[in-house]
Amino acid sequence: MKKVLIIGSTGQIGSELTLELRKRYGNENIVAGYIKGAEPKGILKESGPSELVDVTDAQVISDVVKKHDIDTIYNLAALLSVVAESKPRLAWKIGIDGLWNVLEVARENKCAVFTPSSIGSFGDDTPHDDTPQDTIQRPKTIYGVSKVTTELLSDYYFHKYGVDTRSVRFPGIISYMTLPGGGTTDYAVDIYYNAVRGDKFVCPIAKGTYMDMMYMPDALNAAIMLMEADLTRLVHHNGFNIAAMSFEPEMIYHEIKKHKPDFEMVYDVDPLKEAIATSWPNKMDDSCARKEWDWKPQYDLSSMTVDMLDKLSKKLSE
Repeated sequence: MKKVLIIGSTGQIGSELTLELRKRYGNENIVAGYIKGAEPKGILKESGPSELVDVTDAQVISDVVKKHDIDTIYNLAALLSVVAESKPRLAWKIGIDGLWNVLEVARENKCAVFTPSSIGSFGDDTPHDDTPQDTIQRPKTIYGVSKVTTELLSDYYFHKYGVDTRSVRFPGIISYMTLPGGGTTDYAVDIYYNAVRGDKFVCPIAKGTYMDMMYMPDALNAAIMLMEADLTRLVHHNGFNIAAMSFEPEMIYHEIKKHKPDFEMVYDVDPLKEAIATSWPNKMDDSCARKEWDWKPQYDLSSMTVDMLDKLSKKLSE
């Protein structure tokens, strides 16, 4: 039976991943790691064990791993792209210094480690359409630089020390459960909230700017599938491209209007978000993930929109 520590369990991905892993492996086997000021609440707190775990404190991580006999760590601690640009030193401290701590603890305690990468690991020089698994990565944001470093450092620990490190390059993730926290792709969550509330949406991303996106259930499944995959099948280990849908603002707007005919959207482009967005892929080639661990998404834009509007309508009426 897996014994899992999730660092960053109260974040956008972590809060839902923790509950999904508890459903699959048993509540008592999944430890929700959190930092001061971001304690678990509600079902996240009540359904299983939790521990104060600051990714920048290696000793604390080690103590929790030993206390709970952890064999797998999901390291989700990071600042998202827009926030990271305003706090680059903190972004590096959490993303890379923190990763080093996690990898050292994993090496000493023989743990497997999942640390997500992102479409942000690519840059202007990367092919934007059908972005290959192995291609040039020269990002110009601290978020992107830290994600490239994450992939390389994780690979280093696998090849040098045999630490079972794995990761995917997440696209923008859309969820009705947790509010976004400062990412470039957040508009694709905000637009649904506005639609359900009956508000006009002011889009910060320009018309025609495509980005890879994914519905949260697929993102959770990808993280778990990869960690359960047969190691002998993996040619790559860190930085798997995964894709589900690619769209620009007009596409998601018109999809929502099929269900909310009175919904309105206008543009007020945020220069920073737009600059980051246009440096990222339009659509990634995820054939390696499909071949090496049978990755396949379940949601497209149409089915996601139906589910998002339904779930958000119920959530906001509570």
